[in-house]
Amino acid sequence: MCGLSGEINFDGRPADAGAVQRMTDALSPRGPDGSGIVMRGPVGLGHRRLKIIDLSEKAQQPMVDADLGVTLAFNGCIYNYPELREELIGMGFRFFSHGDTEVIIKAWKAWGEACVDRFKGMFAFVMHERDTGRTVIARDRFGIKPLYLAEQGKRLRFASTLPALLAAGDVDRTIDPVGLHHYMTFHAVVPPPHTLLKGVKKFPPATLRVIEADGTARDRLYWQPDMTRHAEDASLSAEDWRDRVLNSLRAAVKRRMVADVPVGVLLSGGVDSSLIVGLLAELGQTDLMTFSVGFEAANGEQGDEFVYSDLIAKHYGTKHHQIFVPHARLMEALPGTIGAMSEPMVSYDNVGFYLLSQEVSKHIKVVQSGQGADEVFAGYHWYPPMLETNDPVETYARAFFDRSHVTLKTQLNGAYMADTDVSRALVEAHFAQGRADTPVDQALRLDSQVMLVDDPVKRVDNMTMAWGLEARVPFLDHELVELAGRIPPEHKLAQGGKGVLKEAARLLIPSEVIDRKKGYFPVPALKYIQGPYLDMVREALTNQAARDRGLFDPEYLDTLFADPTAHITPLRGSELWQVAVLEMWMQQHGV
Repeated sequence: MCGLSGEINFDGRPADAGAVQRMTDALSPRGPDGSGIVMRGPVGLGHRRLKIIDLSEKAQQPMVDADLGVTLAFNGCIYNYPELREELIGMGFRFFSHGDTEVIIKAWKAWGEACVDRFKGMFAFVMHERDTGRTVIARDRFGIKPLYLAEQGKRLRFASTLPALLAAGDVDRTIDPVGLHHYMTFHAVVPPPHTLLKGVKKFPPATLRVIEADGTARDRLYWQPDMTRHAEDASLSAEDWRDRVLNSLRAAVKRRMVADVPVGVLLSGGVDSSLIVGLLAELGQTDLMTFSVGFEAANGEQGDEFVYSDLIAKHYGTKHHQIFVPHARLMEALPGTIGAMSEPMVSYDNVGFYLLSQEVSKHIKVVQSGQGADEVFAGYHWYPPMLETNDPVETYARAFFDRSHVTLKTQLNGAYMADTDVSRALVEAHFAQGRADTPVDQALRLDSQVMLVDDPVKRVDNMTMAWGLEARVPFLDHELVELAGRIPPEHKLAQGGKGVLKEAARLLIPSEVIDRKKGYFPVPALKYIQGPYLDMVREALTNQAARDRGLFDPEYLDTLFADPTAHITPLRGSELWQVAVLEMWMQQHGV
């Protein structure tokens, strides 16, 4: 787990070493254990390293394989690298290191573009061939590892975070109305290739791009989920699906234990993270460290779920760390939290993961986390209504969208408003694709391929990596997701959602954690913005920088200031927090 950056010029000009250095320096929190830059004429690659696998200097990056003429900058982990390494050795390849980075180089030489089909893991990498001048860019199936691009003429820059690209300079910081529309409508989800800035694009998940020496490029989408029923599965019972899910998850959790340092668990006390702990205990993991975070109550709403995380920790005898965050510490952490965001994100639990990661990083470098289970096994409240709907797009939008296109027109300055309802059009396009049998399947595919990538997954990556902590997400093992896609919706929607996963959990973890109201990461002070929190957001939205930008209609802001708790989105988000995070993020990053 690391941070990568670089510049490639396709007109022969030398890469700007200063720009590569600035990007690499900006990524230092992601990789506190080492730094490297390789400059070769028009190509410059930078890297910050977090030592997880092969702790020796032989695995330093950017990695140069002089014999094969390949230089690689890589962020992530290939979990099945030991098996691939043995296969490549059998084919005659010789290795000078013992980690997964060199496996990517050899796999490219052995299998070409098909190498990504063999990788089980999370990754973003940029690879350059000395002899052909060819550049290869790839991102994992679920976009767990981020990658941002800034193209200008024949120059391509790339980095693991958007602020790192800004640090390089010479980036168009004009606001992209399409990205802004998604942010304000799709609960801060801005799907690739868009970001909030016209000059920065996101490299899409499950994609491999080959760029020739002259800059011509082609993309290959190498993976898509299949959300259809298979004839050979027709006779499977609910118990059969339960057993298959548990076996697949068991393999996914075991796969994510590959490391040369200890691996812990972020334990919320919900079914998903509790199941990970249970499976690790079943696998014989001892001295497992678990970590939970909770916040001071506000407006009568509880701010923690310690009763459940404590129950699991006690049941399995883990070395448990409980972190309680009072209001004062929450306020202190908000600027750092927003600064750690590659893009503005509205979920309250950003600050939870930020503070939790700060504490966890004092003890350990790698954790497993439960993100993805709701999007894969239908745990959210908007899935059941999809079962009987006659208008899937409208049903989904009514449950998920923060506001309609018509309403947004009254809240945004017209100069920043997209001409058409691009967010609804995006949902319509996804629902119109094949390979999904029912509206439930269509919604699950959209969420697992779009919402998940640019909300929960991005949130966990940004907040953990702000403290040099690697988070692994077994529920996004692509083999598990492929299995889940074949399961009939009624099995997933049973028991209030995630029925098949809950049945699998009953074979392993205490029922008190399973048969309870669905929880979430509560940070009530940011949902019910009062007192010093209201003062903070009011200042951010009315200072000179905000007035000069003029994003929002002043009357709309006054309405939010007057009664923040009256303006809560369908997803239980604060509209005031949403607009404040956007403005604070832009001011922090000089946009």
